[in-house]
Order: sequence, then structure tokens, then C-alpha cells
Amino acid sequence: MQVTIRPVVEEEIKRLWELSAKDDVPEWKKWDAPYDPYEAQTLEVFLEKKDQFINQEDYWGIYVENELVGSLCYYWEHEASLWLEMGIIIYDPKHWSSGIGTEAIRMWVTHLFNELPLVRVGYTTWSGNERMIRVGEKLGMTMEARLRKCRLYNGVFYDSIRMGILREEWEGQS
Repeated sequence: MQVTIRPVVEEEIKRLWELSAKDDVPEWKKWDAPYDPYEAQTLEVFLEKKDQFINQEDYWGIYVENELVGSLCYYWEHEASLWLEMGIIIYDPKHWSSGIGTEAIRMWVTHLFNELPLVRVGYTTWSGNERMIRVGEKLGMTMEARLRKCRLYNGVFYDSIRMGILREEWEGQS
């Protein structure tokens, strides 16, 4: 299975909408910050924001055999100190637990360190998303913070988890 990452192109915007914003209750949202509000969008509304997704340096697609299956992004927590956080979503559950996310993040972190003068790359997840925590561990990341019982989901409090890796740690891996 060939996994690649690259900027999303305009011809893929309808597919991205189908994956990310069409469904009222998408399965992927149960794992990607399910405590944050989500609302399905019509294609017309989604197209009004298409410039946020097409050919952006901070938003790329994940492809399996050239088919768009997910997305990667980054955002600045504090750009002046080069504090960047990243995110990933694999939209279709049939691609979960297959190694696609691990490989995509490996490529994304390498890309970010190659293209930006970063000291560290990290992400935030929640303790209910054990797969995402395992991905970070597989990639040599450190659990840098665990904020206890600060995410309420379906009547249960979960921890917020921060994972990260320094450039020298990333480059020191075989």
C-alpha cells in the first residue's frame, strides 16, 4: 500500500467535502476532538472556504494509492518562538489501524523539519484516542503533558495529551 502526502488540488475539493463535511455524524469525529462542536456543511458552503484547503502549505492531503483518504495540518501556537502543532485525520474507518496514519505523520514531521526552522513538532490529542497516543510513541515522541480530566465527552472526563519530538531526536532516529 503506497502512502503519499501532498497539497490538495482543486479537482479534489468535492472528495474532501464528502470525506470531511458532508455527513451529519461522521465516524472520524468520534476520535478527532469529539468534545468540540461539529456541523455538516452543504457542498456550496464548503466551496466558499475551499481556498483554506487547496494548495496550502499548512494543509495537505493523505493519499493511499493516489486516493485522498485523510488530511494533515499545522498551526502556530506561538510563531515567534517557532512553536508549531500539527494534526491528522484519516476519515474512513476502513483505513484505521493500518499504519497509514503513522506513515503519513512520519512524512509530515520530516517535511516540517525540512521546510521550517523548527526546534520541536508536536500534537495534542485526548486520552480516549489511544491509537493516536500509540502513533506518537511509535514515532519516538514524548508525552510532554497530561492535563487530567479536562475534556468532557459523553459524561466522562478524559485527559488532554500533548506529544512532541525535538529536531535532534527526530534526526537521531534510524
